[in-house]
Amino acid sequence: MVTLTGETLTLDEVKRVVFDQEKAVIAGSAIHKIKRNRETVENLITKKKTIYGINTGFGKLSDILIADDDLNDLQLNLIRSHACGVGGPFSEEISRAMLLLRANALAQGFSGVRVELVQQLVDLVNAQVHPVVPEQGSLGASGDLAPLSHLALALIGEGEVFYRGERVPAQVALEKEGIPPLKLKAKEGLALINGTQAMTAVGVVTYLEAEKLLRQSELIAAMTMEGLQAIITAFDADLHDVRGHQEQIDVAERVRTFLFDSDLTTNQGELRVQDAYSLRCIPQVLGACWQTVHYAREKIETEINAVTDNPLVFSCADKVISGGNFHGQPIAFAMDFIKLGIAEAANISERRIERLVNPQLNDLPAFLSPNPGLESGAMIMQYSAASLVSENKTLAHPASVDSIPSSANQEDHVSMGTIAARHALQMLQNARRVIAIELICAMEAVEYRGVERMAARTRDFYEKARQIVPVITKDRVFSPDIERLSSWLKCSHESHAHMEGGIFHE
Repeated sequence: MVTLTGETLTLDEVKRVVFDQEKAVIAGSAIHKIKRNRETVENLITKKKTIYGINTGFGKLSDILIADDDLNDLQLNLIRSHACGVGGPFSEEISRAMLLLRANALAQGFSGVRVELVQQLVDLVNAQVHPVVPEQGSLGASGDLAPLSHLALALIGEGEVFYRGERVPAQVALEKEGIPPLKLKAKEGLALINGTQAMTAVGVVTYLEAEKLLRQSELIAAMTMEGLQAIITAFDADLHDVRGHQEQIDVAERVRTFLFDSDLTTNQGELRVQDAYSLRCIPQVLGACWQTVHYAREKIETEINAVTDNPLVFSCADKVISGGNFHGQPIAFAMDFIKLGIAEAANISERRIERLVNPQLNDLPAFLSPNPGLESGAMIMQYSAASLVSENKTLAHPASVDSIPSSANQEDHVSMGTIAARHALQMLQNARRVIAIELICAMEAVEYRGVERMAARTRDFYEKARQIVPVITKDRVFSPDIERLSSWLKCSHESHAHMEGGIFHE
């Protein structure tokens, strides 16, 4: 059980709720703060003070006062009118993360909502009722307005949800779970949709998968080194210590650990003096990739415990402040930065694929084919990898440098952070297919060198991967092999596998 205080949620806890279906509960201390905060809002309404989003319109319409009898309708109209998302839906994992993160943000007790609203979010998480949220339509400032409006629809029994493997009307799922639709009160619609939970939810999933991707990249690169009889001397600790980047030092150490008992790697001067950069510079490149991931983690960990709506209600001072905590710039930058790490991990992987299949760059059969000429072997796998890497280069363009004014120029600078996060996740999926192709080629190369000469750790990984993709004995349709292996690399979350030193443990 994960307890939501609004301030202490960890990435590990998010992972447990989102991927392992662990249940969540609101902390008693948070319930007290939420109730007190709501009392402040109701007192302000009674005093007929003019407060943005409570008794005014929104955005450019904030100067229009709303009659007391219309305050609840104002919130309902807001949710319906702002549900303008388009495109395919986010995954159920991302939708689930959005519910959890929004509940945690509101649990801090600065948003003026009732306990019933926060509980409704938690109830949907625990019942695995996941709102259908279109991926496109957010500018990443004023909050993720369109995505979170679709999320909010499910709370009031409107829109659609994913429920028990089906896409159904929200009302149907709520009835089956015995959850009454929420009736929004003053301030609550705005509190639901002013926030960065769409981009942050995508960011969380991207971060968790990127961390695993880099670990797998290191292990697959180590297997490629065996297939190409690479020089292990370039991974000597002294070499990396003098540069001082800890991530580089760590990658070199892990690769040395993977390969310490390999009979397929070589020492400097045995076969050649130096390897190509895609082999020799694995620690330098992947170490830098890790730096982008670590930066993203730092910002995501802050954001999942942040209060990001507007206005905020401070009960202790009996004041309401309109500000801009909904602006997604910190997450936009973090997601654009992690995109560079993802792109380069795939980029250097594709260069190793080329070294594995190109007969001018190695002494292996041309394109790892059992019968070169008559059969093409892995020739076109490298084409696919190159295509994916090229696509990633276009997606790596920073979304955060763009801004288009909205709401009649009241909201004249936006982050585009949700676009950055979506592109990062798309790039990660591309990168996973690239390293899957490298793994297929690396396994073929070590077949020719002698599997029995592999290091114990890389051989263990090889044997597991061979259960997914068999040896290439003749040309076949390779697309299913790539997809199966990519899915296998991804599925360690769902199968509760974890990696220690880069090895899967079931």
